[in-house]
Amino acid sequence: MNNTALIRPAWTPATIALMIIGFMLFWPLGLAMLAYIIWGDRLDGFKRDVNRKAGGFCGAFRKSGNRHAGFGRAGFGTGNVAFDDWRDKELARLDEERRKLEEMRAEFEAYAEELRRAKDREEFDRFMAERSRKSSGPVPDVTDDGKD
Repeated sequence: MNNTALIRPAWTPATIALMIIGFMLFWPLGLAMLAYIIWGDRLDGFKRDVNRKAGGFCGAFRKSGNRHAGFGRAGFGTGNVAFDDWRDKELARLDEERRKLEEMRAEFEAYAEELRRAKDREEFDRFMAERSRKSSGPVPDVTDDGKD
């Protein structure tokens, strides 16, 4: 949510002033503004939940016998059997391509993670070698500040 807006669901001077003016003009307006200040940040999730439930409810009214279930399917046949068969084959081919791309992405992420581990191990080993080199050398006198 944009936190730079003048009227946002928070206790800002603008929202408090609008709430007070709302109570003075017509008390339900002030109450609505108070509700917005308190629960306004939940509106995005509320809208998403309502849309999801409405979509599920309206889905019951769609044609049954949907033979095109899956990723990217339109859900309804065109009436042309040849076209529907071609479309099903193309969508199946695209699903297979998508699956292959997901596998390659996972392989690359594993490869990149292994490279990061190797780099981290190399840096750590270099640090430890440098540290052991410093500690095995002569220990400087910390009380001597160089002024005689």
